[in-house]
Amino acid sequence: MREGNKVSANYTEANYENSVIELFRNDLGYEYIYGPNIERDFYNPLYEEVLIDSLYCLNRGLPDDAIQDALFKLKNFENGELVQKNAAFMDYLQNGIPVRYFVDGEERSSIVYLVDYKNPDNNSFIIANQWTFIENSNKRPDVILFLNGLPVVLVELKSPSREETDASEAYRQLRNYMQEIPSMFIYNAICVMSDQLISKAGTITSGEDRFMEWKTKDGDYENTQFAQFDTFFEGMFKKERLLDIMKNFICFSNEGINSFKILAGYHQYFAVEKAIESTKHATVTDGKGGVFWHTQGSGKSLSMVFYAHLLQEALDSPTIVVITDRNDLDDQLYGQFAKCKEFLRQEPIHAESRENLKSLLAGRQANGIIFTTMQKFEESHEALSERNNIIVMADEAHRGQYGLAETVDAKTGKIKIGTARIIRNTLPNATYIGFTGTPISSKDRSTREVFGDYIDIYDMTQAVEDGATRPVYYESRVIKLNLDEDTLKLIDSEYDIMAENADGEVVEKSKRELGKMEAVLGNDNTINSLVCDILDHYENNRENLLTGKAMIVAYSRPIAMKIYKRILELRPAWTEKVGVVMTSGNNDPEEWRKIIGNKHHKDELAKKFKDNNSPMKIAIVVDMWLTGFDVPSLATMYVYKPMSGHNLMQAIARVNRVFRDKEGGLVVDYVGIASALKQAMNDYTSRDKKNYGDTDVAKVAYPKFLEKLSVCRDMFHGYDYSKFIGGTDLERAKTISGAVNFIMDREKVDDKDSFVKEALMLHQALSLCSSLVDEESRFEAAFFESVRVLVLRLTNTGVGKKISLPEMNARINELLKQSIKSDGVINLFSDIKEEFSLFDPKFLEEVANMKEKNLAVELLKKLIAEQVSVYRRTNVVKSEKFSEIMQRSLNAYLNGMLTNEEVIEEMLNLAKQIAAAKKEGDQLGLTADELAFYDALTKPQAIKDFYENEELIAITKELADTLRRNKTIDWQKRESARAKMRMLIKKLLKKHKYPPEGMEDAVQTVMTQCELWTDNNDMGEEKVVNFRDKSISYAESNYAPMMVAEGTATYGAKK
Repeated sequence: MREGNKVSANYTEANYENSVIELFRNDLGYEYIYGPNIERDFYNPLYEEVLIDSLYCLNRGLPDDAIQDALFKLKNFENGELVQKNAAFMDYLQNGIPVRYFVDGEERSSIVYLVDYKNPDNNSFIIANQWTFIENSNKRPDVILFLNGLPVVLVELKSPSREETDASEAYRQLRNYMQEIPSMFIYNAICVMSDQLISKAGTITSGEDRFMEWKTKDGDYENTQFAQFDTFFEGMFKKERLLDIMKNFICFSNEGINSFKILAGYHQYFAVEKAIESTKHATVTDGKGGVFWHTQGSGKSLSMVFYAHLLQEALDSPTIVVITDRNDLDDQLYGQFAKCKEFLRQEPIHAESRENLKSLLAGRQANGIIFTTMQKFEESHEALSERNNIIVMADEAHRGQYGLAETVDAKTGKIKIGTARIIRNTLPNATYIGFTGTPISSKDRSTREVFGDYIDIYDMTQAVEDGATRPVYYESRVIKLNLDEDTLKLIDSEYDIMAENADGEVVEKSKRELGKMEAVLGNDNTINSLVCDILDHYENNRENLLTGKAMIVAYSRPIAMKIYKRILELRPAWTEKVGVVMTSGNNDPEEWRKIIGNKHHKDELAKKFKDNNSPMKIAIVVDMWLTGFDVPSLATMYVYKPMSGHNLMQAIARVNRVFRDKEGGLVVDYVGIASALKQAMNDYTSRDKKNYGDTDVAKVAYPKFLEKLSVCRDMFHGYDYSKFIGGTDLERAKTISGAVNFIMDREKVDDKDSFVKEALMLHQALSLCSSLVDEESRFEAAFFESVRVLVLRLTNTGVGKKISLPEMNARINELLKQSIKSDGVINLFSDIKEEFSLFDPKFLEEVANMKEKNLAVELLKKLIAEQVSVYRRTNVVKSEKFSEIMQRSLNAYLNGMLTNEEVIEEMLNLAKQIAAAKKEGDQLGLTADELAFYDALTKPQAIKDFYENEELIAITKELADTLRRNKTIDWQKRESARAKMRMLIKKLLKKHKYPPEGMEDAVQTVMTQCELWTDNNDMGEEKVVNFRDKSISYAESNYAPMMVAEGTATYGAKK
């Protein structure tokens, strides 16, 4: 294994890799294979030997031609994007490969299955590590899981103990593999990144924020806060479980040009499994399938898709009727089903009318996914269908109109039958299951009457903890509108009416009140105060956050129009920035029509609002877009409409989606929703009430901001940063780099780490409560954030994180522009004119003269480390020598034996040595890799007394040539090949009578260098050995472009 030969005190990535492999072998019963021991074609992403065996084994009745046709299809996908090829492969994996073949001259068709889902033990499960695959370059992913020879899972591990690497680095590595070895990902079902503390799974299209943990082995949510790494691997990769996930819980959602590959989260997987069981039980008992309550934003629509898909198999193709209660929501859910029609293997249909619904049900005995609305049920009481293989899925399964009770109209004496009863009468033998994003009110008995009890609850607390949603906070600004006592009373009575959900008389009375309400909230002065305050709040606090998207919820259509007009009067340039989205009425004034537009116009607006880069930033809405409309980057909602209960929770969930580093959503309240929020939270779980019962930023985020601000101030006690607040750009820049220098002091190692954490919390709290913070504190927070970002940039050494001055400057300038609207341009390292380069004497001199000595130490440390890591891959002797010198100096400095000036002096000397070493090869007439062999041969000082330099150079050249000539043998592959290499080298050295007597150790250095060279130059320039000619040679198939083994010699230009 990678670091097997070095015993290190740290728990390295290799140790972690071993623990994972052990878990798969011992606990999960996978077969283990060490990549280098397998003879195979390195240009083939499949483990073909096993694949062919499995195909024959799982499809015994089929002739050879059929299997060969399937194999051909598996290797030759039509040209297209990786995602399309992967979608085609996933279809093969889930449903088999349709093949045609001839028997006695007659054409037949059949299906070749890649997996036996019913009998897990009939499949081959292999875990492999160090598995080399060559395409655009040569890569060796950490761990691959092969199912019947198909590389369906790729695992990227990072060592848990090294602070610099983390799961994000694993994510970058996965994206890099997709560029370098794309064919490996054609056959990928799941990507995993893990550093033992956190393990997450996603797909080839998942952004990093969409990789999710798997927090339970058996669906129990109990101790899910800190899931162990074995919980993750056992929860997902037990054989039966992995097969189930691959067949039933991965689907593609086709969004126009883009396709997204979705892997269910653990909460979706277990809830859908429970729902299926509960539905099976209900079909033979009372028809109550239960209620599925998953917090909004945690993927309920997709859970419904997974449920509908699995139901078809579990219940032998029932007909599914999906009821939504309004048209706009209908569109969103219908849209999600339509986007997944390949996975569902049927297209959802819309019932145009009750008659149409009846004929759709009558025209089939099974199958079908039919969408309809509540209204179509209410039109009559007759049964639409007596069939019992109908499953009714109701979305948002609670509304007053689902009332089961029959009420008598006092005036007419007519009996009114509740909607829920009507649904039951309409499909008397169906089974009902409800899906909801908000809890069912404790007063609402009717919902339980129709659907039964909760099947699964995934509450806010859990969703936020899992990173499936973000919390929502609110800020009250009612006071800014200066409303009088009467108006406030009127608004209160509106809340009471809503709470009553009431009968005819109350509604009549409320209509009269509402007229007053419209007049009061629509009063021109009030609208003016509202719009001015929204603009002030938005421009100063929210516009530069994330993508700057915001939503304004207006009381009514006329008020929405007034707000829109007033904004444009005050900000005439914002025509592209603001839009109104609402239904149109027949009596609308002509000018409204232009603004509201038709359905096409609304769809265009929706596209723009969802597009993070579009100039459209502010949507003014009334009812539309308050349900089932997702814009992940939306973080701000201004509320000018009393709402309560379920509707309120639905609306504010628009801002709870996950997006990059969004801390949470902010709801800015102008109509006193606070008590309605508390009321609505009553039906939530007790921990939700505790955590989110009152999320007023003045009570939550602001105190946290003040606390963290004083912590950061204390850490900088003794450093004067007053110039940051009132100074010039130059003074500001000096203050920032001085502060970094201050906190980087070796005495403050612990302080530095805790500062980074505390300053992050400060930044997060500020993003929610900035409107409550005075200007001076805001400047201070911006200062701490700049220091934090720089410290991170300087101390972070991971894959490919090159250090660059322009990038740092740009980052800090951007940050200050956003946080304190500074337009100045700051240059942090004003003493340094040159771009960073260790090999530039002018640059080194500038570093040496920097006033900020601790900063200079960090810069040099980082640059030297970068250079040493280059050597670590190419030159054993130099890499050991330089890292030793560097480590020695740093240790002496950290232990207080060297001052920072002295350590800078030592590092500058080391930099000069490294620069000189670069030139050594030129003087000797050796290429970089020949020089590495020369260094290995001459490592023992005394060697040069025994040989002439010409002789040493001759040995060097011969060594390099021998290795280049034998380059196509994969040295890493098997011990026997390594042994062969050692023999070749020993023979060659013996011929030259190397090493001298008593210096036998010298050979080991040479061997190590040779192994390093072959490890980093695998399989290169000459010819490609195709080990198994019986397989279709990839050179002849579509893989031709990858076959070009780099024709250039990267190191020595001599062949």
